[in-house]
Amino acid sequence: MTDSPPIRKAVIPAAGLGTRFLPATKAQPKEMLPLVDTPVIQYVVDEVVACGIDDLLIVTGRGKRAIEDYFDRALELEMFLDQRGKKDLLNQVRDLSNYCNIYFVRQKEPRGLGDAIYAARRHVGGEPFAVLLADEVFAGDRSPLAQLLDAYDSCRCTIVAVKEVPWEEVGRYGIVAAELVGRSLYRVVDLVEKPSPGAAPSNLAIVGRYLMDPEIFDCLERTAPGVGGEIQLTDALRLLRERQEIYALVVEGERYDVGDKRGFLEATVKMALGRSDLGGDFAKFLEEVLRQHRWYRDEAAAGRAQ
Repeated sequence: MTDSPPIRKAVIPAAGLGTRFLPATKAQPKEMLPLVDTPVIQYVVDEVVACGIDDLLIVTGRGKRAIEDYFDRALELEMFLDQRGKKDLLNQVRDLSNYCNIYFVRQKEPRGLGDAIYAARRHVGGEPFAVLLADEVFAGDRSPLAQLLDAYDSCRCTIVAVKEVPWEEVGRYGIVAAELVGRSLYRVVDLVEKPSPGAAPSNLAIVGRYLMDPEIFDCLERTAPGVGGEIQLTDALRLLRERQEIYALVVEGERYDVGDKRGFLEATVKMALGRSDLGGDFAKFLEEVLRQHRWYRDEAAAGRAQ
């Protein structure tokens, strides 16, 4: 954990409708889908807390009350666990309500990521802040937020986390055009939201972690609806870049897009394999499943034939 972080506040936009996970998300927020036994959003909140930031605003929307309940006290459950002598589970449940100072505000209607962040303007005020998307989970020695905070110590301006993605996937991301100025650090020249592979200026994709100057709120207010008829954060960042420097940091660590079904399954398997109470038995189970799967048998037969 860092001492006295230069960024004191963080924002997690969690107001999306989760249409890629219907029908599961019809009655529960996508951010509450579990990776093994832990909701996705807790991994993101853990990242904030580990960096010493104790003021967190979660932007929710209609149907997202479960997120607020999750980080609130559950007195009946605590009493039940206490009476049954389940102290470890009791401590886990109580810890959730003591993480940090968590606040909530609602995005009035689903108008895009940029509009969700704009809903945080009164809480954030006039100071720089972190933004973490709740459908991006990372594994590694140091979180991407911690890496951004290190870079911020010298830049003291807006920094976005980026990773190289396959060219055929650039149309899923905000993409930066940038000039290398240091180890893994780029000065942003331009930003494009979800370009076609032929129009993309690079394959450096923004991957859901940002340190923002508060002037972004004025830029968001001036940003017209873009791709999908929504207020795109990338478009607002483009306007901000006309006023001040923006940097991009290639962050280390394994990234999972848990807003995507395949990414969610990959993260679930990786998290389960990393658990001391599950990993060994689960690995044996996966090996047996693969041996019995027709695709695996066909691939093995093709390998032997070569």
